Amino acid sequence: KVFTLSSKSQTGSGATKIAWQPQQGNYLATCNTTVHSVDIYDRHGEVKEQVSLPGACTGISWDKDGDNLAMIQEKSGVIYLWDANSRKLTKVDSGLKDTLTFISWSAVASTLAIGTNKGNLLIYNHQTSRKVPILGKHTKKITCGAWNSNNLIALGSEDKTISISNVDGDTLRQPAIRGEPSNIQFSTMKTDERKTGTEETTVSVIIAKKTLFLFNIEDPDNPIELAFQPRYGNIVSYRWYGDGYIMIGFSNGYLVVISTHMKEIGQELFQTRDFKDYLGSISISFTLGKAASCGDSSHIRKNDNLMKLEWTDDGQLLAIATQKGNVHVHLTRLPVLGCGYETRLAYLTSLLEVTILSNFHEPESSIKIDIEVEPSFIALGPYHLAVGMNNRVWFYYFEESGPQKLNEKDYLGTVTSIRLNSDYAAAMLKNKIQLHLIETDENDLGHDRETKLFPEEDEKIKITCYDLTRNFLIYGNDAGSIQYFYIEDWKFVNEYRHGIGIRGVYSNPSETMLIFIDEKNDGFIYNPINDEIVDIPDFSPTVKGILWESWPQDKGVFCAYDDQNLYTYIYWNNSIFGSECKLIGETKLPFSQVPFLLYDGEVICQTQNGKTSTVILSTHSRFSRLDELVEEELKIALTQCLSLRRFKDAWNIATQLSQKQFWMEIGKAALQNLEIEEAIRVYRHLKDVGMVLSLESVKNVENKYLLAGHMALFLEEYNLAQDLFLTSNTPKAALEMRSDLHHWDQALQLAKNFSPEEVPYISKEYAQQLEFMGDYPNALVHYENGLTNDKEKSEENAVCTAGVARMAIRVGDIRRGVSMAAKSGNRALCRECATILEGMKQFPEAAALYERGQYYDKAATIYIKTKNWAKVGEILPEISTLKIHAQYAKAKEADGKYNDAVRAYENAKDFDSVIRINLEHLQKPEEAVRIVRETHSVEGAKMVASFFQKLGDFASAIQFLVMSKCTNEAFQLATTHEQMELYAEIIGDEASHEEYESIALYFENRKYYFLAGKFFLKARKFAKALKYFLRTQPPGEGNKSIDMAIETVGKAQDEALTHQLIDYLMGEVDGVPKDATYLFRLYMALRQYREAARTAIIIAREEQSQGNYRVAHDLLFSMCQELRKQKIKIPSEMSQNLMILHSYILVKMHVKRGDHLKAARMLIRVANNISKFGSHVVPILTSTIIECHRSGLKNSAFSYAAMLVRPEYRNKIDLKYKKKIEQIVRKPDKTEIEEIQQPCPHCKYDLPQTQLDCPDCKNTIPYCIITGRHMTTNDWTNCPKCNFPAIYDEFKAILEDEIACPMCSESIPPSELTKVSDVMPFLHPDGED
Repeated sequence: KVFTLSSKSQTGSGATKIAWQPQQGNYLATCNTTVHSVDIYDRHGEVKEQVSLPGACTGISWDKDGDNLAMIQEKSGVIYLWDANSRKLTKVDSGLKDTLTFISWSAVASTLAIGTNKGNLLIYNHQTSRKVPILGKHTKKITCGAWNSNNLIALGSEDKTISISNVDGDTLRQPAIRGEPSNIQFSTMKTDERKTGTEETTVSVIIAKKTLFLFNIEDPDNPIELAFQPRYGNIVSYRWYGDGYIMIGFSNGYLVVISTHMKEIGQELFQTRDFKDYLGSISISFTLGKAASCGDSSHIRKNDNLMKLEWTDDGQLLAIATQKGNVHVHLTRLPVLGCGYETRLAYLTSLLEVTILSNFHEPESSIKIDIEVEPSFIALGPYHLAVGMNNRVWFYYFEESGPQKLNEKDYLGTVTSIRLNSDYAAAMLKNKIQLHLIETDENDLGHDRETKLFPEEDEKIKITCYDLTRNFLIYGNDAGSIQYFYIEDWKFVNEYRHGIGIRGVYSNPSETMLIFIDEKNDGFIYNPINDEIVDIPDFSPTVKGILWESWPQDKGVFCAYDDQNLYTYIYWNNSIFGSECKLIGETKLPFSQVPFLLYDGEVICQTQNGKTSTVILSTHSRFSRLDELVEEELKIALTQCLSLRRFKDAWNIATQLSQKQFWMEIGKAALQNLEIEEAIRVYRHLKDVGMVLSLESVKNVENKYLLAGHMALFLEEYNLAQDLFLTSNTPKAALEMRSDLHHWDQALQLAKNFSPEEVPYISKEYAQQLEFMGDYPNALVHYENGLTNDKEKSEENAVCTAGVARMAIRVGDIRRGVSMAAKSGNRALCRECATILEGMKQFPEAAALYERGQYYDKAATIYIKTKNWAKVGEILPEISTLKIHAQYAKAKEADGKYNDAVRAYENAKDFDSVIRINLEHLQKPEEAVRIVRETHSVEGAKMVASFFQKLGDFASAIQFLVMSKCTNEAFQLATTHEQMELYAEIIGDEASHEEYESIALYFENRKYYFLAGKFFLKARKFAKALKYFLRTQPPGEGNKSIDMAIETVGKAQDEALTHQLIDYLMGEVDGVPKDATYLFRLYMALRQYREAARTAIIIAREEQSQGNYRVAHDLLFSMCQELRKQKIKIPSEMSQNLMILHSYILVKMHVKRGDHLKAARMLIRVANNISKFGSHVVPILTSTIIECHRSGLKNSAFSYAAMLVRPEYRNKIDLKYKKKIEQIVRKPDKTEIEEIQQPCPHCKYDLPQTQLDCPDCKNTIPYCIITGRHMTTNDWTNCPKCNFPAIYDEFKAILEDEIACPMCSESIPPSELTKVSDVMPFLHPDGED
């Protein structure tokens, strides 16, 4: 609420009339029918005039411009006119004696209509003071009326008629109605076609408060009367709006909207009940687009009914009159006045209050200033605030304590707007600008820089717009000129002539760019430094203003705005494309909000209720919440960042997206905008070494065009790069670029202008390109242009000469081309030209050039094609192609020159043909055989076999038939001529089972059982093979047949065949048991290793009893190895027997090496098991006694001597040792060298070296195969061949004496021995007890 006017007569029952001044809305006129005065108030509720009347006021009316207020009263016919400008009251005598009841000004002229209580009418022209009385217009009191846009007046009277008259009072229509009229209005009914500027031809009127009557002046015969539901009550008020719509208010609180379209008439489009008790009035503000109604639910009422509403034309103020005469004025739309400077705001928050924000991000820092008048403009500067209206401006200065009023200034004319900088103010005074100091010192009143009026008096221009910056006053005029006035020098420094009137100018904060809008509503960016003009694309013709970005980082960003949208642009003058401006986004502007500051993508707008709001531009909407965005939104945000040149934000977004394509977009944008360091950073992140190095090489280039050219080159904008290079201070860079890109046609044109010395080189390169493209005539021309007399360019000349030769041939000048190629001595050129000639079917010349270039194979091919065999023969030694030799050989064979043909076939590696000629023509079979044996030729072997078959040499024929894979023919030949054994020998192991079976059947039929069995075995017919092997065999084949039988059973793995062979070996077939060795071999073949082991023990025992100790040893050793290999546990008996036999074998080695102690220890072990050596008891005991005695083991020698002199052995003692042995017994010496103790490798218990059973841990200790002693952990090695353990030093010693391993009899280099660090796997080897 702005103010409240209290009634002068609280007890009065008359109606209160209110009327706002049209257009300006500066005055409100009020009166009450019970009060004899009219009060006139300003917008703030202050009384400006009180007009006393002789009687109660019966009507008030403002003219169309709001200059005059007309008032009538009931006591006389005098009309009172109050001038709003001069505030003077004048009286006009109407000349009518009746009581004046109605008054209304024309809507289009200064004409006033006055009606009386007797129905008379007066038309008064205020300009001419002419009065036209019309008596008898109605017969009764005129109660209401209205003018239309055609200056017609409609009147309603208590006589139940409506009259429609022109400005002269002539009645045009006078329809009768059914009740008293009230609230007449003019408008236009809705039609099918929406028309602009349609005349108001429809009169609407309320009849008897019940119906709404519609009368069309152009269709008087078809009036319309609309009735409504009784529950709505009486019609209180109505208003036309829009395209023929009527809003109607009813006394019971209902609001109804209807349409006047003939198809919709009578239908309610909208209905609501806002009030329960009553509705007082309705009003519509077309400026606001809003409707207001009043009634019982209002909080204003306080037992005082609200009866009337009226809005100012601008919709800012709404006056509400009550039944008791009170008037309440509310602010419904505050004038949108505001200004921004950097981050500060100043805006109107009430009609007499301005709020200042030092930082729009900090609303708590606001300061409110009460001002003296309702301003029509506000201006904000670095240190000052200016508010004003009409021709007066109040200046305020910002101090630490708050804004203080500085001064006020009156201007010579009405000020429409004002701009401030730190020292000066510029005021717009109707096509003129007054520039003056804000703060003036009384001592400097005559200073020539205190004030200045633009334009000068002699200039016939009208200033249409202006802007004031820190240093310049900039203004545009109707002639299309833009002037820069430099305040410091107090003179004009720049002028730009556009040619079309300028509507608005807007300088950026740094004063380096200016946006101006011309009268065609086109926008441009002007650079005052170089007078460059850039069109603003997609510039809306409805743009009302421009806001430059105040945030320092977005220097080129600005917004154009109209009533509905904000258009975001960016201007950039530092790109490869030069200065450019782009529309990068569009943002919806909230209804009725006016923007006045742009900072970091936030537009600060002022609303109609005196507050500010922030609109985030669509181009900046995602920057504040990057962490919350999903991938698609991040992509949009990246695009926005690149549009705004915000590379730091773009980097952060690309890091989140983490995809190469987005880094590439940033790199491309950085290159386009000459952001070299940013581009290097991006490409270094992409690990694009080439691009980084290229950018590093040019980043210090100072010339802008040269640098931009390099960036365009990197972006593959070659034409743009060329233009930029040519504009730069290094135009030759364009030539270098085209040369590097192999754009030789453009390079040649550039070279002629900038570097003529490079024309030959470029001509050569261009010619090569043309040659590749097939443009041979032009290529010839450029090759010729590439030839020079410069000896230093011999290589280039050679290339051009070769090109001329090739192109001459291509264009048909064959003689010239061939001549040049032949004289050049260039092999490659000869080949190239010969290839061209060959393609052109010029074979003689092509062959000659091939030969000249030493391409003999190619030359020979062409000579052969032309049947020139003589030339082929001449160059044959130089030819390496086998096909050519073969062709030549065929030709010589056809001529009967077989020796020449053979040599040619040999060169062609066609040995089959060589064999054929040797056999058929030269009669050299031995040569053919030699070639077949060397080359293994199948076809050759066939020919040789056929040759020998014809000679009757069937053995040779069979051999060569097999060699030629003709086994069937060879078999038949062998069968026919009894050569089967030869055939079988020849085919060896490479034949098929069927072939082996055929051979076996052959031998079976001839009762060659051994051979039959042999080939049945190869054919895997095991039963037949075993059958024939067990047949009685010829002498010498018996043992061999048993071996083959064992092999057969081993391969067959058939239990029946196995039993059959075992029965045979055991003698159950023929009653003759076979040697047990065969049974052992059978078990081995069958992989029945346990049975084989038992058999081996038996065989070894037999061999041992017969004295074949080495045989028994080797048998047991091989059996142990096989069992180890199969991971089968070795029987302890086998291990024990092998150890005793090995100890016996070691004796001889130690005796031979002179180590008698070791020999004696081994003989003691053997003697302790003498029962196993039954055939050699006496010799072994004799040797034991001698070695023990020799080694100092006297007690042991005595013990075995006493055993040997027993009766059963005594006579068998060798006479050579008998006396010695008897003496040892007779004179016993029981001294004994104590055996060295060594730890058990299992439990570390010390025991004698040769003892193999540990009494402590009960384990059997592995023995050394060299010494026979038990093993220890600290000097362990294994034989590399048999893997038996040995003491490392002992084993190495015998190997160095070139003695083989005593266990496996293999010779081993000493270097192969290695010590074993982990002996545990060998203490318990797999498979041993």
